[in-house]
Amino acid sequence: MSPAPRWQHQQIALNIASAIREHLRSHPVGKVTIAPSDVELGPTEVYEPDVYFVSNKRAGIFTEQGATGAPDLAIEVLSPSTARLDRVPKREGYAAAGVKELWFVEPWQQRIEIYNLQGNELTLVRTAGTGDTIGTPLIPELTLDVGEIFES
Repeated sequence: MSPAPRWQHQQIALNIASAIREHLRSHPVGKVTIAPSDVELGPTEVYEPDVYFVSNKRAGIFTEQGATGAPDLAIEVLSPSTARLDRVPKREGYAAAGVKELWFVEPWQQRIEIYNLQGNELTLVRTAGTGDTIGTPLIPELTLDVGEIFES
């Protein structure tokens, strides 16, 4: 059995999910979910993003176990031991499945890399650090303060 993520990792995921969920209360365009929640991207591809968002029009992908199909937005809080796997094979798997946007959250750099699906590839479009705000067109009017994401 793999060890549980570090406390800081969980706090960051909670901060992101809580902010998105609070925004969705007044802008109900979809649902946000946190790990553990299986996301089946294919017959042999089951991922467990730290946080993910599915729009209302795609809510049919939710199952008892999580989701069958690509979420609109997947968010991975990186750990030094697994970052290499997240950045290449996992990113490629998300792209192949049609995830529209992927965020890599780097606790040690206190930055967030935002990737958008362009063709069949998730391409880096922005890197944001403390002092910046981020959002996504997938969740209209969402604005997150990057510095607050890293507060414990």
